[in-house]
Amino acid sequence: MPSHRNNSAVMIAEPSGTPGSQARCSSADLIDRQRTLLRDAVTEVVGYGQNYALVDFPNFSNVGDSAIWLGARALLEEVVGRPPAYVATMKGFDAAALAAAAATGPILINGGGNFGDLWPAHQDLREELLRRFPNRPIVQLPQSIKFHDIGRARQFADLSKQHGNFTLMVRDEASRKFARETLGIEAPLVPDCAVYLGPQARRAAPQVGTLLLLRTDSERTDVERHSFEALENTSLVDWIEEPAGLFKSAQRKARIEALLRAQFSPSARRLTLFDQLARQRLELGLAMLSQGEAVITDRLHGHILSLLLDMPHVTLDNSYGKVSGYVDAWDRDYQWHRQATNAETALAARAELNR
Repeated sequence: MPSHRNNSAVMIAEPSGTPGSQARCSSADLIDRQRTLLRDAVTEVVGYGQNYALVDFPNFSNVGDSAIWLGARALLEEVVGRPPAYVATMKGFDAAALAAAAATGPILINGGGNFGDLWPAHQDLREELLRRFPNRPIVQLPQSIKFHDIGRARQFADLSKQHGNFTLMVRDEASRKFARETLGIEAPLVPDCAVYLGPQARRAAPQVGTLLLLRTDSERTDVERHSFEALENTSLVDWIEEPAGLFKSAQRKARIEALLRAQFSPSARRLTLFDQLARQRLELGLAMLSQGEAVITDRLHGHILSLLLDMPHVTLDNSYGKVSGYVDAWDRDYQWHRQATNAETALAARAELNR
């Protein structure tokens, strides 16, 4: 593979429409198109039957990260035809164990919105991989980039050049521009891996007119929650909490699944547990979204899962433009979606979406 891989050979996707376009697309069309782009991009970096590792399993309650993991797992199983030889969480990563389980082949890093210094522990893992495995193919699955400290960004640029075989995929144009201009990396524009889950069915009949899925973490904005009180029949939620017994439930189901599959290696059992945890968390999120006839959200995967559910929804931005950047790149023409900039425009947009 070439030194400091130039990704220009990977398909560079075009945005979902042109500014001001009145064309509206179905969810099925958008999903099918984006799944094709994901397959094409991953085929460029890992071959059928090849050994590979997949690291940075999101062992926390945020539903969107579990959706990304499961989408990546489905995508890689289809493209490569086998599970990863090594998987690890951010805290559980062990370089020696990776080298023993997957001595060759690419190391893939789970996608998401943690590339940069906003969530520094994930960036620390990314940098550790580049230092410990020079010249070995390392692939960052689709990410959004956000650095507050430009000095750390430049340090990463130097590290990726020294490594010599790093591939970065990004989810939005701002990240692609930053990668090119600041990191010195030509990064292909690729949809979020969660799209590979494909169309989803509602988990239950709607219970409220509008579900307000709004962030309560460090990426929240100053949108006034009380402004939504003018909207009748609503429920205000976030999805960063989970039932206390979820982990034990996943452990129990994973043990049974491992026995039925005759899985004895620690790596295979770990993968089964990770997948079970992610599935249970994803189900919580899909059930939560299904409570509403429509959704207003400032979470990117509130948008992506609403698209997969073919649900009417309105998106607000997060703290640094991740949501609008993604929508502008991929989904601004979805027929049951509208963008908003504040509570007032979100309420007006919600009114447009009555089926």
